[in-house]
Amino acid sequence: MLSVFSIARLHRSAFFFCACIIISIFLVNWLRVALGIAMGGLAVTSVVFALVHKRIANRSLWPVFGSIAMVFVLHLLAGIHTQAVNMDEYRFDLGMQLPFLMLPLSFWLLPPLPSRYLRGLWWIFIAMTVLAASGATINYLLHAQQINESYMHSKVMPTEPDHIRFSIMITMAIAAVVLLVAHHTVAPRWRTWAKASIVGMVLFLHLLAVRSGEMTFYALGGLAVLWLAFGKKQWRKAAVLATVLIMLPVVSYFAFPTFRNRVYNTQEDVSKVQESSEGKNFSISARVYSYQAALAVWRDNKLTGVGKPNLEGEMAKRYAALYPQLTSDFYIMPHNQYLYNLAAYGSIGLLVFCLSLFYPAWWARKKHAPLLLAQYVSIALSFLVEYTLETQIGLAFAVFFLLLALQGSLPHDDPDPTWRPA
Repeated sequence: MLSVFSIARLHRSAFFFCACIIISIFLVNWLRVALGIAMGGLAVTSVVFALVHKRIANRSLWPVFGSIAMVFVLHLLAGIHTQAVNMDEYRFDLGMQLPFLMLPLSFWLLPPLPSRYLRGLWWIFIAMTVLAASGATINYLLHAQQINESYMHSKVMPTEPDHIRFSIMITMAIAAVVLLVAHHTVAPRWRTWAKASIVGMVLFLHLLAVRSGEMTFYALGGLAVLWLAFGKKQWRKAAVLATVLIMLPVVSYFAFPTFRNRVYNTQEDVSKVQESSEGKNFSISARVYSYQAALAVWRDNKLTGVGKPNLEGEMAKRYAALYPQLTSDFYIMPHNQYLYNLAAYGSIGLLVFCLSLFYPAWWARKKHAPLLLAQYVSIALSFLVEYTLETQIGLAFAVFFLLLALQGSLPHDDPDPTWRPA
């Protein structure tokens, strides 16, 4: 039995299913069931290891993996005060949030993946991001006039996956390539291609002109400048990078009509915030209205919230009270994960959520884990403007890549001298 289910074979199986998860994130709109099957395959692989080898590979690290799984428990406890009419919504939510349970359990049971597998998985993610960006660019070139015009109406070019999550993925892919190149993991014959992919993705991010992705990109860029300047004392490189980050928006404004139209649209959008009858058609204004409604829900249920399955109905009541001129088709859920959880689970729930999700960052604070830091910065900032964890793609991306980055910091016996992505 041990020879059939050797650690090497189970690692290969885990690598396969992890690769399938990454690919499925990009294809979820065509193969929605594939993501669940891939996660299930990874879970089965980990359980087989635990049963055959009669041990839990990362037993002592249960607080790290358990803290992430606590987010699922938070959703589970929402059933306590879920109204009978919303029980179907409650069951649906538990099904969607299963990655918070399955993925931490899988990586807790399994021994850390070999470094070459970790690097391979990050390269698969980078390759899929480049392919998706290339496809979106080709489509843009074929329909440039219509797409440019759509940016004046709070819309963006079609992408797979959706533009908001995709913009965050592009930023993370850029960070991954930069780190893989900087740590000399790329063969000389591929370094030019790797650097070209960085340039291409940076330019596409500005062509796409999605605010959440660009905010994350410049936040990570700013951290890189500070690290080069004060961490490595490489003042010249820090100055060059800072100059590039300053010039990029300027160049993009004149080079990309999408970026320029997004600037105009944002200015008009902000000006409509106080005019709900007009602002309902603008993304920033609509977000502000959803924030006000969510805060009203929380003020009436400060400690434990109303429960996520009940939140939509409670939001509708507050919309009707605060903005009677808006019809129900303009009601949206709060596009802010922190406010979303505050209204759904109250102050106690939000505290539990933040402590649970961000505890691994505290655990890894003294380790060299730039990918983990980049992923945490990406999702923490995305939470400010989106309910990232309330969509299948956003949830899978956030949880899987947190755990993948965490793999590089786990105790291991891999003799590979090349940098272990962490």
